Amino acid sequence: MLFTASFAALAAALAQVSLVSAHGGVLSYNIGGTDYNGFVPYNTPVGQSSIQREWDSYNPITDPTDAHLSCNANGASLGSGQKSATVAAGSKVIAYWNNPWPHTVGPVMVYMANCGGDCSSADTSSLDWFKIDQAGLISGPVSAGQWGMGQLVNQNSSWTSTIPAALPAGNYFIRHELLAIHTSNQPQFYPECAQLVLTGGGSSTPSSDLLVKFPGAYAMSDPGVGIDIYSSTATNYTIPGPAVWTGN
Repeated sequence: MLFTASFAALAAALAQVSLVSAHGGVLSYNIGGTDYNGFVPYNTPVGQSSIQREWDSYNPITDPTDAHLSCNANGASLGSGQKSATVAAGSKVIAYWNNPWPHTVGPVMVYMANCGGDCSSADTSSLDWFKIDQAGLISGPVSAGQWGMGQLVNQNSSWTSTIPAALPAGNYFIRHELLAIHTSNQPQFYPECAQLVLTGGGSSTPSSDLLVKFPGAYAMSDPGVGIDIYSSTATNYTIPGPAVWTGN
């Protein structure tokens, strides 16, 4: 009986290691030159204090209409022990994933949303999100080309974006999302969100046609979501979601 229990525990531990090695998410940030830890998934949120919204699984979200798509599992509603990073508009934000990130095929997308008040009390599925950065198919065919996610892997599993300098001061979320499309017609979304207090800035905001909600921004019928890259010879790829807002 003891052997059986020990074997079961070992099997569970090995399964967890396999899960962690196969997937993941944003684990930390450098925002305006200051380092911040992310939420630690698989651990209780009690006692954790982070700028990042809770996310409870390294597993991807595979349904573009999933209720958790805004900020990952249990990340949409009120956070636990939430903090915010204070940063000036126009600053750089570097997100760090588990290294090495295991996937190289698919786009990198970065969004922001005005919280309309304290971000800690915001429901992220109700916010209006706009895209500030993206990288999709960089060169070559979709089946064997160079992707934004491959570039991320080559940069020690990190991605650097710039907050638009024209964005007005206020409370915002920044949302990093990877979309792995290496499995035919089975997208893998990996979103994580962090809270910011933006200072300085200007008076420009994105137009309504650049605002989306999660879920709602994507559908399986989108050419960049429901895709079989291995049966295609295309050399172009349509990144899902709105166009990038640069602050102009």
